Amino acid sequence: MQTIRLTVAQAITRWLVNQYIDIDGGQVRVCGGGFGIFGHGNVPCLGEALYPVRAELPLYRGQNEQSMGFAAAGYAKYHLRRRFMFCTASAGPGTANLLTAAALAHANRLPMLMLCGDTFLTRLPDPVLQQLEHFGNPTLGVNDAFKAVSRFWDRITHPAQILQSLPAALATMLDPADCGPAFIGLPQDLQGWTYDYPVEFFTKRLHRIRRQSPDAQEITEAVALLAQAKRPVIVAGGGVQYSGAVAALTEFAEAHGIPVVETIAGRANMLASHPLNIGPLGVTGSDSANAVAGQADVVLAVGTRLQDFTTGSWTVFAPDARLIGLNVGRQDAAKHQSLAVVGDALLGLRALGAGLGGAKAPADWTAGAQAHRRTWDAYVAANVAHGNRPASYAQAIGVVNALAHPRDRVVTAAGGLPAEITANWRTLGLGTVDVEFGFSCMGYEIAGGWGARIAQTEAEPEADTVVFVGDGSYLLMNSDIYSSVLTRKKLIVLVLDNGGFAVINKLQGNTGQPGFNNLIADCPTVPDPFAVDFEAHARAMGAHAETVASPADLGAAFLRAKAASKTSVIVMQVDPHEGWTTQGHAWWEIGTPEVSSAPRVLEKHAEVEAGRVAQRQGL
Repeated sequence: MQTIRLTVAQAITRWLVNQYIDIDGGQVRVCGGGFGIFGHGNVPCLGEALYPVRAELPLYRGQNEQSMGFAAAGYAKYHLRRRFMFCTASAGPGTANLLTAAALAHANRLPMLMLCGDTFLTRLPDPVLQQLEHFGNPTLGVNDAFKAVSRFWDRITHPAQILQSLPAALATMLDPADCGPAFIGLPQDLQGWTYDYPVEFFTKRLHRIRRQSPDAQEITEAVALLAQAKRPVIVAGGGVQYSGAVAALTEFAEAHGIPVVETIAGRANMLASHPLNIGPLGVTGSDSANAVAGQADVVLAVGTRLQDFTTGSWTVFAPDARLIGLNVGRQDAAKHQSLAVVGDALLGLRALGAGLGGAKAPADWTAGAQAHRRTWDAYVAANVAHGNRPASYAQAIGVVNALAHPRDRVVTAAGGLPAEITANWRTLGLGTVDVEFGFSCMGYEIAGGWGARIAQTEAEPEADTVVFVGDGSYLLMNSDIYSSVLTRKKLIVLVLDNGGFAVINKLQGNTGQPGFNNLIADCPTVPDPFAVDFEAHARAMGAHAETVASPADLGAAFLRAKAASKTSVIVMQVDPHEGWTTQGHAWWEIGTPEVSSAPRVLEKHAEVEAGRVAQRQGL
């Protein structure tokens, strides 16, 4: 057996360079590169190993480890989980900063490889800089915290172990049912240790995403249930896009006349103009989708994990509605006593279509659903219109939507914007909406947009990545504006400033409480509130920046940003109290006080509890 003597770090990078994936008949590296911040725990050895392969695995210098992970998630989403980026961080706080990003990738089932420094295997220099000591368990450290937020976790304790660990990590990241982040801890001394690795280990490997065919009996049972349905509806989730089943979903719905509603992750499974697209479902959904879901007798849930915002905490479906779960993940397919069809969405839809033959939903049911959608469209049109009323998120969304290129990618996360975009954005291009609500993570917006733009530049340079972010998320994490300028990965960032955490202030008010500690003006520890000069701040990071006074001025600013060659930031103030989308909301279970000295709090508690009567009890 021919061998080659390499350090552990050198072997890892050489192996990554030679892993390819088949995408639509073409072969590309499955790892698109990485994001890195060097420290003593990764620069001497892993840094040395990455330099010779910097052309094959471009390394983007991060500003914050957490935002590096968000950027990797945005990249993986754009590539529909078929490609990933690695993140490398130093031992101690550098690695610890990746925890939130790993949780986001885990919740969203996204591939991301973390190559992180770890404490010395020999323990001779212990305790070392940035090491957490656990006196009763010297093997325990910060990196063990990633076990809860990783689909694959390993700590390399011998150079030979990467022969098993790297392929296992990649298999996890490419598994449709088990996809998620992989963490590999690399002790600082071991990274530089050598081993005689088999040359065969570094030969080119071509990977393919496995498509699991559903069980024939499960298909038969699902077909029988759909065939007798009088009011069927399809819930289309993000898994439809990941399986490449967008066209198959449309064909299935059209062939059988079944209305389609979208989850947050499934936004842009259908164009807004498609006659069977009845709208987004759930807490941040549409009256049209929620009405149809509430009347349906059979619900075909495709590629969704049925999160509470989708199901209205399990109140949007009729108590006696039958659920069919078509999902590559067994746990998701079987939720709430669904008739589980475990398998790939594309193959599953084709099999269901073959079984149903020419069967169609009753015409009056489909027509009624479409009437609901027309009513919702009229509401949205009025909601996004601007004129003699306070500026709002919805108005800004409407202005940008009207001017956007069909392939522009829209990115947002957390706060009030996910709800407003989910409800008000009219899909112009399939697969162009990234609303991060799997982990609902503030700070994803700009970083995730940067990662998406890196991917988009490779495939669709004519389109833009458009980031909607509130002032709260901007202040939490904004440094990748600088990253985007440095790397010439242009973003258009709309900063909609409502003076604090306005959506949580709204929730606070909706539960009967006075405004407290959410809007800057309502913070008792802030004697002199003032507004941040976001325009000056963005300019300081090298971006074009301007502030507009109203939605009427926003359109021209957006066109200037589209014409610009580098990142542009547009700032507009919106009202924290007025202009919220008031329709389309399903009930959402939240914890409210059973006892309070404030009558208003008790009144709101009773209102919340009254909605519980419609909640399915897992049946």
